[in-house]
Amino acid sequence: MKKITALSLVIAASMGVSTACSDKEKTTGQGATATVTPSTSTSTPSTSLAKIPLKLFISANNASASLPQNPADDFVKKAIEEKFNVTLDVNYMLPGTDYTNKINAMIAGNDAPDFWRDSNGDGGNKYALTGILADMTPYVSPSTMPNYFKYWITQEELKLYQIQNQFIRIPLAYDKNVYRSYYIRKDWLDKLGLKVPSSYDEYFKVLKAFTENDPDGNGKKDTYGFTTAGGGTSLSLDWPEWIKNGLTYPSFAENNKYIDMQTDARVQQVVDDIVKVIGEGVIDPDWFLNKAANVLDKAVPGRVGVVIGNTKDFAYDSMSQSLQSKSKAINPNANWVAFNPLGNVALRTAPSAGSPILFSKSAAEKNPEKLKRAVMVLDWLAGEEGYLLTHYGVEGKHYTRKGNVITLNIEARDTDITKKGDFLEIWNFFAPYTPEVFGLQVIDPRESDRDRELYKFITSIPVRPNVGAGLAPPEGVDLGAFRARQNELHVKMVLEEKSGKNWPIYREEVLNKYKGKLIFDAYETQMRAAGLIK
Repeated sequence: MKKITALSLVIAASMGVSTACSDKEKTTGQGATATVTPSTSTSTPSTSLAKIPLKLFISANNASASLPQNPADDFVKKAIEEKFNVTLDVNYMLPGTDYTNKINAMIAGNDAPDFWRDSNGDGGNKYALTGILADMTPYVSPSTMPNYFKYWITQEELKLYQIQNQFIRIPLAYDKNVYRSYYIRKDWLDKLGLKVPSSYDEYFKVLKAFTENDPDGNGKKDTYGFTTAGGGTSLSLDWPEWIKNGLTYPSFAENNKYIDMQTDARVQQVVDDIVKVIGEGVIDPDWFLNKAANVLDKAVPGRVGVVIGNTKDFAYDSMSQSLQSKSKAINPNANWVAFNPLGNVALRTAPSAGSPILFSKSAAEKNPEKLKRAVMVLDWLAGEEGYLLTHYGVEGKHYTRKGNVITLNIEARDTDITKKGDFLEIWNFFAPYTPEVFGLQVIDPRESDRDRELYKFITSIPVRPNVGAGLAPPEGVDLGAFRARQNELHVKMVLEEKSGKNWPIYREEVLNKYKGKLIFDAYETQMRAAGLIK
């Protein structure tokens, strides 16, 4: 594809790609040779760096995470400020509608962060169209981010990840494993004499039992089967009814075609199935207005019996903020177990590069040194030193290390980290809990046999192949407007019309008027160019 080729040349130049380089050397954008050696030094960079302010907006990994009330307790912030000679202005929230609205308000008020983790469904496409994003060519390359490229992202992935034929975003480091699973109150099932469901019909019967048969034994009809988060704007993609109808999260290739689960013809039956289950009264009535944090708010105290989780430790005993730990603090008998309501069917496709980090064009124009410094910080987070500090704390205090084995000091972590806002769940925004990337093994003394069984189950759930590339919409197309209209029509069918019968008409609207067909045709062209489909 011509545009992809042109963009690849731009990115390749910024990365210093040269066939004449050895494995250990890359050329800079100016053609000079630079040795690419990931940083592991704990020393502070040159003291000649002038101190500058740096404003960032990052994501918290759980709703209860917060930075310490006493700034002196935040050893990560202190380390970054000292190491890179910056003064940090840190903004953070749980990703979702409020997160996006807050960033949009900052941008509209000419107070944009210097860099931020985007949580829009369009991956920053709308920001690209409005021209507020910085060109990353002068800043991002293997020579400026050696850790990032060594451990997390390939140059080819980054080329395929770009949008609007511009080098304007880099993906967060991401876990190549899949942990998506549904979770159910096993103690409720035991009380009602039911087994863990392994088919949709069994799942539906359990939802009715959880709603009608007093599974918590309090003598009140105050429990529901399932809940999810619509955020007041959309039909959540967590409903099992998507999978029931063959629409695997979030997209996939089928018969040499790109299939978008949210606009496929099968959405008509998905809507009908969701309307039916809602009509049975077994779904949390607040599902549409729920935000992500509200799902746990309903599950932890025992208001619902089925939710979905996407992280390895979502219901671990050894994770203090997990669904299981919080639930047991209220009811010692609570027991959340992983299950698949569709049997041995994939619940998602294999991961690929997802949410991006974006740089402000305003920062690039007014003070480009801010973005150079931001790149230093991000690459440090992507390296072993920054990774260990932001995921496990201070060596010798919060963990000990013997060779490549990391053993956590739970008491010290509880005192210095968990009880002070669990703030590492904010600072570890850039890289997932995958210590094996660095050849490390982490021993958590709290890990239980139950945790290991959960891990064994969730990693045994089939995974559907992904589309194999970061796909970009055509230049000038507003992916955000397309998704917004699609969401409006989904919600209209479920909440107003209570039927999917009009989806064929609505689908024509989003595919043609809102350029969905143009977007998907472009995706397929890119997939063919990459040899992913015929």
